Amino acid sequence: MAQTAHRIVFANEKGGTGKSTTAVHVAVALSYLGARVIALDLDPRQRTTHRYMENRTSTMEKRGIDLPTPQCEVFRGRSEQALLLAIDRLEKECDFLIIDNPGRDDPLARVAAENADTLVTPMNDSFVDFDLIGQVDAETFKVKKLSFFAELIWETRMKRSRATAQGKRPEMDWVVVRNRTGHVEARNMARIEQALTEMSKRVGFRVTQGLSERVIYRELFPSGLTLLDKGHLGELGTSHLIARQELRALLKALHLPEIPRREPALPLA
Repeated sequence: MAQTAHRIVFANEKGGTGKSTTAVHVAVALSYLGARVIALDLDPRQRTTHRYMENRTSTMEKRGIDLPTPQCEVFRGRSEQALLLAIDRLEKECDFLIIDNPGRDDPLARVAAENADTLVTPMNDSFVDFDLIGQVDAETFKVKKLSFFAELIWETRMKRSRATAQGKRPEMDWVVVRNRTGHVEARNMARIEQALTEMSKRVGFRVTQGLSERVIYRELFPSGLTLLDKGHLGELGTSHLIARQELRALLKALHLPEIPRREPALPLA
């Protein structure tokens, strides 16, 4: 099988789940570990990931510092073929291609999701967000039906299994990331966990903890810095150190391929 980048697609049809924040931090974390990383922003209107990297570059120029930073570009094409050509072009230049989908249902977002090696779906711990994956019974909280998105990924994973058998691509790993769990009432969290466990058995995704709700993420955006940029963030409190541990745990839980050691890796401390 020809050497290609590992494609990590961050996809959720709902906004406000911390999708782009998670994508940026994973991209920077992989860069810190010595990987060549390129991010492709599929939302030319908001450009959240691209703007984050622009802010990061600007901060490095102003402070005269050099930080591990992924390349990033915005996809402005309109056809499926154009997107597939862009993916083919970019993955020849990197170890990990990170695609940040828009927070809405979009034909090109579906194409990106269908071509993921690791599909990451961040969600808040609420049944409003769970509705993206499936509907639950109001009394028992048992899953009643799959969402369109879940059915799409299920069918895609079945097709991918056949392609994997032919040596074309690895199997798709679908990971649902529970973000912003810190402010969720315990009983509601338990119900969501029950529903996710049942749904995961039906459609085959894995569930892991993500990033808690913290003001620091919003504060870092204008500078483009991340929690990993130790020494450039000033004095950090205990909550920020815990947040950094959450990010390290998330990266480990994604079970990504081993990173080629082309450059000295920096610690994620």
